[in-house]
Amino acid sequence: MCGIVGYIGNKKASSVLLKGLFDLEYRGYDSAGIKLQGEEVYKAAGPVKNLEKKLHKNSPSQVGIAHTRWATHGPPVEKNAHPHSGTKRNVWLVHNGIIENYKSIKEELEKKGCVFISDTDSEVLAQLIEVLFEESGSLEQAVRSALARVEGAYGIVVSSEKEPDVLIAARMGSPLLLGIGEGEYIVASDAAAVLKYTKDILYLEDGELAVITKDSHRVMCTNGKELQKDIVRIDHDIEVVQKDGFEHYMEKEIMEAPEVILNTIRGRILPNGEDVRLGGLEDVHEDLRDTTRIHIVGCGSAYYAGLYGKYVLEKFAGIPVDVDYASEFRYRNPVLQKGEIVLAVSQSGETADTLEAIREAKRKGILTLGVVNSVGSSIARETDAGVYNHAGPEISVASTKAFISQMVALLLIAVYIGRLRSLSKADAKEVLDEIKNLPDKISEILQTSASIKKLAEKYKDYKDFLYIGRKYNFPIALEGALKLKEVSYIHAEGYGAGEMKHGPLAMIDKNFPVLAIAPKDSVYEKMISNTEEIRSRNGKVIIVSDVSSGIGEDEILVPSTLEQTSPILNLIPLQLFAYYVSLAKGLDVDRPRNLAKSVTVE
Repeated sequence: MCGIVGYIGNKKASSVLLKGLFDLEYRGYDSAGIKLQGEEVYKAAGPVKNLEKKLHKNSPSQVGIAHTRWATHGPPVEKNAHPHSGTKRNVWLVHNGIIENYKSIKEELEKKGCVFISDTDSEVLAQLIEVLFEESGSLEQAVRSALARVEGAYGIVVSSEKEPDVLIAARMGSPLLLGIGEGEYIVASDAAAVLKYTKDILYLEDGELAVITKDSHRVMCTNGKELQKDIVRIDHDIEVVQKDGFEHYMEKEIMEAPEVILNTIRGRILPNGEDVRLGGLEDVHEDLRDTTRIHIVGCGSAYYAGLYGKYVLEKFAGIPVDVDYASEFRYRNPVLQKGEIVLAVSQSGETADTLEAIREAKRKGILTLGVVNSVGSSIARETDAGVYNHAGPEISVASTKAFISQMVALLLIAVYIGRLRSLSKADAKEVLDEIKNLPDKISEILQTSASIKKLAEKYKDYKDFLYIGRKYNFPIALEGALKLKEVSYIHAEGYGAGEMKHGPLAMIDKNFPVLAIAPKDSVYEKMISNTEEIRSRNGKVIIVSDVSSGIGEDEILVPSTLEQTSPILNLIPLQLFAYYVSLAKGLDVDRPRNLAKSVTVE
């Protein structure tokens, strides 16, 4: 969840580390800190810019570690900012994750004279490594011994003034990679901090440790067994994560939706227009054809994308589909039968709960698939097969373009499996033709953003909001409500419109507006009936539709499309509405309070 950067090489470490923290700030922004070899530590509560004001930028040090924090143990104050050290300040550490048995270790260390100054579990690990370092005289051995004792998740980088030309990095359940340059190495929790300097990446896996000097690196298991690791070449540049003149990343990423769809489908719809090629699924196509059930797991927006996937997979592939919150999946002891499949949806590919759900399925001998945006991520590597979104880096905490690409990817998967089973060429061609039309139709919606902005300004001061939809658009009601909650802090709920009379209708009055997603589809008349029930109770209604019904307080018109692709179009004005409400309220759109982009701890 937090951001890690470590540097050893031939440049001034301060500039590399600070730039890396800014690139990773979306992962955590409660506090930040830098420890340069040979200098005292620099820390600041709040955003990285507060740290920048304190930092000695002309330091000659060429080794250092840095961190931007999203609080788990202890409030977001300066004393809890990383890096943390042992009592004698001989060992410094940055840490992502949670040390579950930190209390018992802390009690033991306090008896040995260790003095703790923070409220974090991370400091416990730093103190433990320092004590073991004094006993062994080897930083590498101390880190390995400490990691053998801790329980939980970690991505760490460790440095010491006593071994000034070495960094130690290790991972268990929290992403960590090594950027390999000319006479320099950069350790980071995300490639965004590395790509300015090198595109050659080495990914650490769980249970692996790297010993890094200016000129070399060694990778081993934490038990000391040496490993040979492949280096991956990353093909996109850091410029793709810049704002390109937009005020916020969220705005930029919404506006990229047409391009995202083109990238998601590029090379995947065959020239005959009737079939889909998904290279990542070719090796398991027989399993897909013969499967008896698919279990989709995800968290947050990815879970709602999975709900949409359920509708289209059952429609086009004729396979029963269950959708679970990944955070609940393995704890309910899921009943998984031979021939079933677990499909994980995750933008980052590092979502801890989703990764553990995949591991639970693999323990039970079940085929696992992934729909992932981040190349080389943990879920991408640990699933048996899958599909990359190709949405490009998504920086804003609130997912927009990645969610769109997830829906398109799931729709392609549904058609792909359907053609392996009983989906006709004509039905496949109809939906594939319409997918190809989506970028132009989304561009039409984006051109109406000024009117949606006015609508957001009209509704920005309401305290509650309800989003309703039916059938394919029910998941979009849930996602629309989530977006409003995430970036504007307005209480919003998503409901199936047919459920209004079963409780939610009691909440409706003139101060509780409703956004109704009502395209002219097979449930249009029912949606209009549900909307009339709200209006008769003095509820204000915003209708999103491809036809003008005249019954809403306000309406947002979108182009017509197939019933199965309508959610992809209807989502766009909901994303814009949430963005503009947040903007009108003067909030930090890209970094909503209490949230981080990648949730890498349970």
